[in-house]
Amino acid sequence: MPNYLRPSLIVHGGAWAIPDEAVAACQAGCRRALEAGWAILQSGGTAVDAVEASIVVLEDDPTFDAGIGSHLNRDGRVELDAIIMDGATLNAGSVASVQRVRNPIRLARKILESSEHLMFVGNGAEHFAVEHGIALCKPEELVIQRELDAWQECKKNNHSQEHHDMRSHGTVGAVARDTQGHIVAGTSTGGTCCKLPGRVGDSPLIGCGCYADIEAGGISCTGWGEAIMKIVMAKTAADFLRPPSGGAPLSSQKAAAAAVRLLAERAGGAGGLVLLDKEGRPGFAHNTPRMAYGYVAGDESFLVYV
Repeated sequence: MPNYLRPSLIVHGGAWAIPDEAVAACQAGCRRALEAGWAILQSGGTAVDAVEASIVVLEDDPTFDAGIGSHLNRDGRVELDAIIMDGATLNAGSVASVQRVRNPIRLARKILESSEHLMFVGNGAEHFAVEHGIALCKPEELVIQRELDAWQECKKNNHSQEHHDMRSHGTVGAVARDTQGHIVAGTSTGGTCCKLPGRVGDSPLIGCGCYADIEAGGISCTGWGEAIMKIVMAKTAADFLRPPSGGAPLSSQKAAAAAVRLLAERAGGAGGLVLLDKEGRPGFAHNTPRMAYGYVAGDESFLVYV
């Protein structure tokens, strides 16, 4: 492997019917995430550091359905899921249904680096966090007034999307390739509004909401989790990036589009994804009205779209 390769970074802030009034906030959040991750990659830092830094920015931004400001479940509590995966080793760290971790992507990374297990859930995940130096927060610290108001309206009038017009599928994610060619992907979410307690979607599952393999690329997904799980969308996109016997692989853009097309055709699902192929070339696709995403272009400018 060459001593130095041009790094690459792509992030997303969810695929859904983002209203006009939320576009600027989504763009600003994705740009800040790119700035955080790119500063690390540009200085020769690792892909895992860049992915973690980018996602922490998005988890700390209440614009998105991850970390603080996430949707509330049926019982009025936040339950968070996250994953980070190393494409060189195929190792991952995953966490689901945690209620007292401000930045679940940090806990996912700690699992990746400090445990023989790949996934922890609920109280077990929170115990692991404490044992490895990650402080817990109070559950109410993750709840913001906007989501509390929406939850209360749902309780009175039955769950309705109209109570959540400002955000619906704001799952966040990032994929990075560093100067050593290592590829890492990560995804973090608060899940769906008014979900049943204990519900886990695609986001923290290897191959569903996230996948990374240095031989193919790295992918982070967003959208209707139950449908994404049915087609194992992140791994499916990675397979589209692999060259078939005697043929050429799909381009990064065509692989992304093919995976999202399969999501609609086979699972009747709505969502999107961002990816980097093994050469660091970005790809992105969605079948929702909008998706918030951004990547670093060849001239190192930040391109951000909603």
